[in-house]
Amino acid sequence: MGIKDSLRPKWKTSSFGRPPETTPAELSALRTHLDQCKQSRGRLFTLRRVVERMDGLVVRYLITIVVVVFLAILLMMLVTSQMH
Repeated sequence: MGIKDSLRPKWKTSSFGRPPETTPAELSALRTHLDQCKQSRGRLFTLRRVVERMDGLVVRYLITIVVVVFLAILLMMLVTSQMH
Protein backbone atom coordinates (compact mmCIF):
# COMPACT_ATOMS: atom_id res chain seq x y z
CA MET A 1 0.00 0.00 0.00
CA GLY A 2 1.74 3.23 -1.16
CA ILE A 3 1.30 6.83 -0.15
CA LYS A 4 -0.88 8.80 -2.52
CA ASP A 5 0.96 11.59 -4.36
CA SER A 6 -1.35 14.22 -2.86
CA LEU A 7 -0.42 13.08 0.67
CA ARG A 8 3.29 12.72 -0.01
CA PRO A 9 5.40 15.58 1.43
CA LYS A 10 6.51 18.12 -1.18
CA TRP A 11 9.67 19.34 0.56
CA LYS A 12 13.17 17.95 0.06
CA THR A 13 13.90 17.56 3.75
CA SER A 14 11.33 14.84 4.25
CA SER A 15 12.88 11.61 5.50
CA PHE A 16 9.73 9.45 5.24
CA GLY A 17 10.13 8.05 8.75
CA ARG A 18 13.83 7.27 8.38
CA PRO A 19 16.67 9.15 10.06
CA PRO A 20 17.46 12.32 8.07
CA GLU A 21 20.61 12.32 6.00
CA THR A 22 22.69 15.34 5.04
CA THR A 23 23.83 15.49 1.44
CA PRO A 24 27.29 16.70 0.42
CA ALA A 25 25.63 19.61 -1.43
CA GLU A 26 23.85 20.70 1.76
CA LEU A 27 27.08 20.50 3.75
CA SER A 28 28.88 22.52 1.07
CA ALA A 29 26.16 25.19 1.10
CA LEU A 30 26.32 25.34 4.90
CA ARG A 31 30.13 25.71 4.82
CA THR A 32 29.82 28.54 2.27
CA HIS A 33 27.23 30.29 4.41
CA LEU A 34 29.33 29.97 7.58
CA ASP A 35 32.41 31.29 5.74
CA GLN A 36 30.43 34.31 4.52
CA CYS A 37 29.16 34.97 8.05
CA LYS A 38 32.69 34.75 9.41
CA GLN A 39 34.01 37.17 6.78
CA SER A 40 31.20 39.65 7.39
CA ARG A 41 32.23 39.97 11.02
CA GLY A 42 35.54 41.54 10.13
CA ARG A 43 38.38 42.42 12.45
CA LEU A 44 36.37 44.77 14.61
CA PHE A 45 33.56 42.32 15.41
CA THR A 46 34.58 41.99 19.07
CA LEU A 47 34.88 45.75 19.44
CA ARG A 48 31.43 46.23 17.88
CA ARG A 49 29.95 43.73 20.32
CA VAL A 50 31.51 45.57 23.28
CA VAL A 51 30.19 48.90 22.00
CA GLU A 52 26.71 47.42 21.51
CA ARG A 53 26.72 46.08 25.07
CA MET A 54 27.94 49.41 26.42
CA ASP A 55 25.25 51.17 24.39
CA GLY A 56 22.66 48.93 26.04
CA LEU A 57 23.98 49.83 29.47
CA VAL A 58 24.05 53.54 28.67
CA VAL A 59 20.47 53.49 27.44
CA ARG A 60 19.34 51.51 30.46
CA TYR A 61 20.96 53.89 32.94
CA LEU A 62 20.80 57.11 30.92
CA ILE A 63 19.14 59.27 33.59
CA THR A 64 21.54 58.05 36.28
CA ILE A 65 24.55 58.73 34.06
CA VAL A 66 23.32 62.24 33.19
CA VAL A 67 22.76 63.08 36.88
CA VAL A 68 26.17 61.70 37.92
CA VAL A 69 27.96 63.61 35.14
CA PHE A 70 26.06 66.80 36.04
CA LEU A 71 27.01 66.43 39.72
CA ALA A 72 30.65 65.73 38.83
CA ILE A 73 30.82 68.87 36.69
CA LEU A 74 29.11 70.90 39.41
CA LEU A 75 31.57 69.56 42.01
CA MET A 76 34.55 70.39 39.80
CA MET A 77 33.20 73.93 39.29
CA LEU A 78 32.77 74.39 43.05
CA VAL A 79 36.25 73.08 43.81
CA THR A 80 37.78 75.27 41.10
CA SER A 81 35.93 78.38 42.36
CA GLN A 82 37.15 77.71 45.93
CA MET A 83 40.78 77.59 44.74
CA HIS A 84 40.65 81.09 43.17
